[in-house]
Amino acid sequence: MKTATVRDLRNQFPLVARWIEEGESVEITRSGKPFARLAPITETPVREVVMPDFLARMRQDFPNEKVSDSMQSIIDYDRSDR
Repeated sequence: MKTATVRDLRNQFPLVARWIEEGESVEITRSGKPFARLAPITETPVREVVMPDFLARMRQDFPNEKVSDSMQSIIDYDRSDR
């Protein structure tokens, strides 16, 4: 971890910002005592949403029922399979 003073932040912020961009945490000191820490933001992975297959579930729960075209279009609309 790197250390910078309040004066460094004021006078040499591009240097401190570069350290943070490179993944370093920077401890900020005032009068020789640490009082803050700057750290890079970590990216959180975006989870992919998986839509359940309602049509397969209906066919499993109601094997003797025929799925009508209108019901199929509703399911396709909800699944964005237009």
